[in-house]
Amino acid sequence: MKLLAIKNLQFLLLSAVITVLLIGCSSRESGKNQEEQKPNVLIILTDDMGYGDISCYNGSAVSTPHIDRLAEEGVRMTDFYVPTPYCAPSRATLITGRFPLRHQVIKNPTPDAGIDDVGITANEVTMGEVFQDAGYKTKLIGKWHLGHVPRYYPVRHGFDEYFGILYSNDMRPVQLIRNDGDTVEYPVDQRTLTQKYTNSALDFIEQQKDSSFFLMLNHAMPHKPLATSDDFYTPETKDDLYQDVIRELDWSVGEVIAKLAKLNILDNTIVVFMSDNGPWYGGSTGGLKGMKATTWEGGIRVPFMIRYPEALKPQVISVPCWSPDVMPTLLSLVGLEYDQGQKMDGEDITEVLNGRKTSHSPIFSMHGEKIITVRKGDYKLFLSKPKTNTKPGDWVDPRRPDGTTIIAQEEQARPEEYPGIVPEVPDNDIQLFNLETDPSESNDLSEQMPEKVSELMKAYEEYLKTI
Repeated sequence: MKLLAIKNLQFLLLSAVITVLLIGCSSRESGKNQEEQKPNVLIILTDDMGYGDISCYNGSAVSTPHIDRLAEEGVRMTDFYVPTPYCAPSRATLITGRFPLRHQVIKNPTPDAGIDDVGITANEVTMGEVFQDAGYKTKLIGKWHLGHVPRYYPVRHGFDEYFGILYSNDMRPVQLIRNDGDTVEYPVDQRTLTQKYTNSALDFIEQQKDSSFFLMLNHAMPHKPLATSDDFYTPETKDDLYQDVIRELDWSVGEVIAKLAKLNILDNTIVVFMSDNGPWYGGSTGGLKGMKATTWEGGIRVPFMIRYPEALKPQVISVPCWSPDVMPTLLSLVGLEYDQGQKMDGEDITEVLNGRKTSHSPIFSMHGEKIITVRKGDYKLFLSKPKTNTKPGDWVDPRRPDGTTIIAQEEQARPEEYPGIVPEVPDNDIQLFNLETDPSESNDLSEQMPEKVSELMKAYEEYLKTI
């Protein structure tokens, strides 16, 4: 009996040693996997949100504490641009890093106008495809607007999953689509749209918490028609639906950030927040001239912030940068190489974001098929007269909520609610502004500074040679 007891004791000790060794190996392997796991990437893209619609940008009619906190904990850019002041070309540039004249999405696909042959082509390489090839789980939620026939669907261009409206939320038929074209909801009650998109993002993050993911959360708001849930709608105060919508978008950002923090993956997630172009009626450019659809500052300068404490310390950066920079910068931050033989117009701005570099190559904007402006340093040159988009007088929106095909609050922003400084039609094609001292583009310096005009004109001509 004594010998049996000793043997049992030896067996128990041996088992304990083996268990400890196995746990140690498992822990080391788990730590190794955690170290090897690449950062997640989350891009939150709003639609038609103005430079002044967020309280940390020149003030706002409504407080946006969650977005402001994202800016405080990350890098906030004061002079960040998109290449076009309207949707599809801007979005195509964001996900390819290429100027519209390269990717050739230069106008908006529009189903209810029969514009069905515009979209991102198969030869364009998107961020979704690069992340997908690297083993990331990819999803796009919300507005796509890069083609609404099957060959253009997000799931054909690098996204494992899709949930949203394929185009603008005022284009009929307004229907929610999942993945390869399955209709989830028609017609869409847009008052619940921001919450639906937010919940879809939360579910995806929960599902992918143990693996690397690339998520684009492309909100429909505050594009018209404006719509918000009962939780944020204030019918007792008239003419402030736009502010209600912004408050709900801010709530959405807070929910997503809270989910990442709860899962302990916030600091391992690169979070980008930006808008696709300037605001429509009811919004705010923060004192800039013009609005959406114009290449004045109010149409092409947008809020932009990025949070990733692993590599970027909180600060405010005023170096002019633009959306083609997003793709190469994100790939650099996560350590992915990109060599597909395509000319990219963006550059890796990590050193700019860190405050170690204070310059950027020239930045261009266009409208239709023409390049309209070039900015380099403090100066912006208009190459031809920009669209002014002044108050349209008796204009009535043909895509207002009708309660059946477009469901949203009847209260909508009016044309007299111009979001920025109303521009006058300029006398000259060529105009030059110093945006450091004259952000409202009020003092044309072209006659006083012909050398600067020539310098920027040369930058434009050199750029054209690359296309």
